[in-house]
Amino acid sequence: MKEDYLREACAEYIKRLGRYCNFELHEIDECRLNDSPSEKEIESALQKEAVQIKKYNKGLIIPMCIEGKQLTSVELSGKISSAGVNGFSAVTFVIGSSYGLSDEIKKMGQLKLSMSKMTFPHQLARVMVLEQIYRSFQIAEGGKYHK
Repeated sequence: MKEDYLREACAEYIKRLGRYCNFELHEIDECRLNDSPSEKEIESALQKEAVQIKKYNKGLIIPMCIEGKQLTSVELSGKISSAGVNGFSAVTFVIGSSYGLSDEIKKMGQLKLSMSKMTFPHQLARVMVLEQIYRSFQIAEGGKYHK
C-alpha cells in the first residue's frame, strides 16, 4: 500500500474485525511486467502469482473477479455466516494484481465475487472488501453500522 490514507483505512477495518474473527492479511509480490506485455507474459505472471496465492488459500475461497457474482451486503453476510455450518473453518478473499487472477485460482473458489462491473484500483478494492467483511459481521450481529 503506497497511500497513507488507504493504509490507515485498512488498519481501521482490520482493528474492528479483531472483535469478530482472527483476521490475517497476506500480500504477495506482484510480478513486474513491462508497459506493453504480451498475453503470454501476462499469463506467465499470473501463474507465478498463483503459486504464491495457493500458500494462503484455505476454507471458503472467494476470488474477487469481474466475472464473479454480485451480492448485496446482506447476501455476503449470509455467505460468511454460513461458512462454518458448511464445513469451512476460514474464509479467504483473494484480490488479484492489475491483471487479475489466474484461471486456476478462480476455479479454486467456491464463490467468485465481483464488487461491481466497474474497475477499481487494487488498493481501493482492498479497503472496500475489508469494509464489506466488517459490515457482514455487523449485519449478522444486528449492529447499527448497516442501515
